[in-house]
Amino acid sequence: MDRFQEMQVLLTVVEQGSFARAAERLNTSAPSVTRAIAALEQRLGVVLLSRTTRSLRLTEAGQRYAADSRRILAELLEAEESAAGSHSTPRGQLLVTAPVLFGEQYVTPVLVDYLQRFPEVEIRALLVDRVVNMVDEGVEVAVRIGHLPAQDNAIRVGQVRRVVCAAPAYLQQYGRPRHPDDLHQARLVMSSSSGLFTEWQFNDQGVELPFQPSPRLVVTAIQAAINAAVAGWGITQVLSYQVASEVRSGALEVLLEEYEQSPLPIHVVYQGSRRNSAKIRSFVDFCVEHLRQQLAANSGVTALP
Repeated sequence: MDRFQEMQVLLTVVEQGSFARAAERLNTSAPSVTRAIAALEQRLGVVLLSRTTRSLRLTEAGQRYAADSRRILAELLEAEESAAGSHSTPRGQLLVTAPVLFGEQYVTPVLVDYLQRFPEVEIRALLVDRVVNMVDEGVEVAVRIGHLPAQDNAIRVGQVRRVVCAAPAYLQQYGRPRHPDDLHQARLVMSSSSGLFTEWQFNDQGVELPFQPSPRLVVTAIQAAINAAVAGWGITQVLSYQVASEVRSGALEVLLEEYEQSPLPIHVVYQGSRRNSAKIRSFVDFCVEHLRQQLAANSGVTALP
């Protein structure tokens, strides 16, 4: 087994979480996978995987080797595609990440349409409400909401508002806040997985108005916070796309619009050279075009002009 194959075996074991599932993925036997990892560790002189009867995880040395292996294999694939010509057919596995609700509502339809057009590509979608380290986790394309550090490998597709909202029943019982200071007396519900959890930001004619929320109800999922607000329990702050359907139906009303911060940009970010990789190039182009169309058509998201 050559070194590239050893790298692929290790990465498959890590991705699948077990030797048996990795063997199924690689169409080989579990003992063959075990021997390949043992031979790799013996050759390198380090332990790459920490094994117990219940878990399998990379050691510190294994994390470094896995990150380098992902990069090397990606560069190898890119070199092969480049040698095959700029019109080579997209093929292989693509790892994509996006926030949970945005991924469910906007990115998943893009994935389905893309796979129908390019049958030789497989996609793994990591939908999580955290900023994924693209290099460490082998992610090739990410949809990011928020301001990014200056980088070339990012294309803006739209923007989204940070909105405070509540159900009509809540507003009828407790009154409508007219200023961010009124939120100190309000019942607040929040998601601990949201980037808006620690502080809400407002703006009054150019003057920043930070607000430190003290929620009575904290949940771990954004949708749960939205459900509690729809039920009339309290006020929450979310991103506008997350409550677009509830606002359209009248289940929630947007509050304090005149104090909103400027919208947050939405970008498609990609690893490697989009010019050379047919897989990444085609998916990024496809994703940018379709997300722009979706965001422009949705009244809950402010799209680019």
